[in-house]
Amino acid sequence: MKKSLSLLCVLGCFSHPVWAANINLGTAGFTQAEFRLFSEDLGSALSYKAVIPAEPLGVTGFDLGLEVTATEMKNSSLWAQATGSSRNTLPVPKLHFHKGLPLNIDVGLFYSSVPTTNIKLYGGELRYAILEGGTATPAVAVRGSFSKLTGVDQLSFGTKGLDVSISKGFAVFTPYAGVGNVWVDSTPNVANLSKESFTQSKFFVGGNLNFGFTNIALEYDKTGSAQSYTAKLGFRF
Repeated sequence: MKKSLSLLCVLGCFSHPVWAANINLGTAGFTQAEFRLFSEDLGSALSYKAVIPAEPLGVTGFDLGLEVTATEMKNSSLWAQATGSSRNTLPVPKLHFHKGLPLNIDVGLFYSSVPTTNIKLYGGELRYAILEGGTATPAVAVRGSFSKLTGVDQLSFGTKGLDVSISKGFAVFTPYAGVGNVWVDSTPNVANLSKESFTQSKFFVGGNLNFGFTNIALEYDKTGSAQSYTAKLGFRF
């Protein structure tokens, strides 16, 4: 029953009713300061979210999941200016895949297409477990990540991230947490606006439940000033 309810919650996010519109900087009428704030919201929403513990998967291990990240729009009025649609939260559905490699290295990739918008997004990570973790010791990992926005002709937008995370397994449950920074580059392709480049601090905490092949993960993330909540349902081995 619990697994079924979790599946319904995740699929419900993917089938969200029409609420948004395409980002159009040409009609937004942003000042440079407003474009900076809009870019900060996008940095919080579209930067990489791992939704996975620090411990390495191992050479034969993998983690495949469908997930949805919901990020509060701290400047929702600017989203309305850019899209013509009012919204306080931006949900971003993703297909996410992680694969274990030798030497405690993992790689991860994701792809997203946000329904009813022109937002398409892809990204990835390379993670190295400094400490593999065990029965009595936690795992500690360093991760480099990136994300890239496509589909919005008037905006070239990408992020790079670096963080350190820690996790410790207790039977089927593995809590984890981490801190890091996100570097954002936001370049408008309209005449009256200039490029914005800035850094946002990042903190995240989550938990992973594994029942054989079925895997459920929940994560809270604060990147910059905005909070995000992610739920993932998939398979982990």
